[in-house]
Amino acid sequence: MTRQILSTLLLSATLLLAGCAGQTPSPAAEPESSADSSAAAAETTAPAYITADDSFTNLQLDTPAMPVYDSYTITERRAKNLPTQLPQLTPYKDGKVAYLTFDDGPDNKNTPAILDILKENDVPATFYVTGAHAELHPDVLKRIFAEHHAIGNHSYDHDYRKLYPAIDGFLGEMQKTDDIIKNIIGVRPLILRAPGGVIGNFTSAYPPALAASGYVEHDWNVSSADAAPGHPTAQDFIGNIDSQTDNKDFAIILMHSSEGHEETVKALPEIIRILKAKGFSFGVITPMTPQPW
Repeated sequence: MTRQILSTLLLSATLLLAGCAGQTPSPAAEPESSADSSAAAAETTAPAYITADDSFTNLQLDTPAMPVYDSYTITERRAKNLPTQLPQLTPYKDGKVAYLTFDDGPDNKNTPAILDILKENDVPATFYVTGAHAELHPDVLKRIFAEHHAIGNHSYDHDYRKLYPAIDGFLGEMQKTDDIIKNIIGVRPLILRAPGGVIGNFTSAYPPALAASGYVEHDWNVSSADAAPGHPTAQDFIGNIDSQTDNKDFAIILMHSSEGHEETVKALPEIIRILKAKGFSFGVITPMTPQPW
């Protein structure tokens, strides 16, 4: 009996050793090279936007695709005796660039849908937001910011009676909206768009007052006409943008992302396709973006 037990144990040990010998050990993972590590770290830490330094000395960029913000509001800059007026900046213009801009948002339907389309097409854009809508939809504003689009100031509630013709009222509305935006995303925009545009609304007092407060205003040179009366359709917007960009290599395109602009959402994929087919790249509005006129 003892001999039989010993034989059984010996056979089991032999089989176990054979099984272990038959296994091929997994090769050790090759250590990541320092170059790979550096590239990964750079990708992780690459800035998604530029924050102005105290004296605005770091704003002369060579790319149209990097949003620019300030870590201070105008009130905070004045309290700290920091400059509020931007230095002379050379407009950036290189190649054929389209700037998709969306006014009057954010809302909780059309703006997210537009963001989805932009993400699918790897296209940046600029959103000129009102303070009132930012207060209502802070999570959408945070998403715009997190997805590396530019945010601009479009007044608190688009009320012309508060904005025109008194510059003090205009600045008050902009600074109120600055505070709201900064409370939500931690920085405030340096760019703004005057509701209704500059023509017919600004007096001679507006440009120097805006410059003294560090604001840069941009209108547009291509309009989708998606806010026109008569309930225009997506195909109308596509045709408008297609025809107006035929002979341009620089296009600031006006659209809207607020409630009631579902047709803009429908039109956007085809608008992007047409612009890409014409050889446009895409940028975001910054203080260095050339003026449209």
